[in-house]
Amino acid sequence: MFTGIILAVGNITAITPNGGDVRLTIHTGKLPLVDAHLGDSIAVNGVCLTAVELGHDYFVADVSNETLSLTSLAHAQIGTPVNLELALTPTTRLGGHIVSGHVDGVGVIIDKKNDGRSIRFTVQAPDELAKYIAQKGSICINGISLTVNSVDGANFGINIVPHTLKETTLNNATIGTKVNLEVDILARYMERLMKGEAAAKSCSAVTMELLQNSGFLAQ
Repeated sequence: MFTGIILAVGNITAITPNGGDVRLTIHTGKLPLVDAHLGDSIAVNGVCLTAVELGHDYFVADVSNETLSLTSLAHAQIGTPVNLELALTPTTRLGGHIVSGHVDGVGVIIDKKNDGRSIRFTVQAPDELAKYIAQKGSICINGISLTVNSVDGANFGINIVPHTLKETTLNNATIGTKVNLEVDILARYMERLMKGEAAAKSCSAVTMELLQNSGFLAQ
């Protein structure tokens, strides 16, 4: 588990085909690896990866075809900058929100404009994720815990303050940049709970009848 508070920006230094998928070598910049161990989870642009080799300023991780098919790591190149975060511990301050490192889909930045000293981005999410994105709710973009400022269908707006721009890869993001999205884990569990027995029957629709039976509407 992670918090969505980026600790460092690293970059990919090697991409090695390995038995049908790939192995990445990532230079970690200022990420503190002193307490890291083999097998630890490290979030790379919001993707939870397992360290299979550790150096004083790098780590190596395997990336499965499943992960490549669902995240922007499929388009990574040598030199690509990446946001990095170590897994949280029981004493970690939860400054962002609970992030699993399991990417739900890839969005694309469709607008970027100045908003005071901040930058306001508009991101287009996959249609199937739109129902989980709420105004003033939390979302994780490339591993960064952010607040949703506005929602319009599958498009949503976020404001990035100067510190976040300086400390993450969003500083170099432009219109057309693809980003990893992880919706708020609470929204996903809430949907499952509301479906109740319907979930076991693979019912995907939240209907008025379902809301009434679940106690959300007056009888």
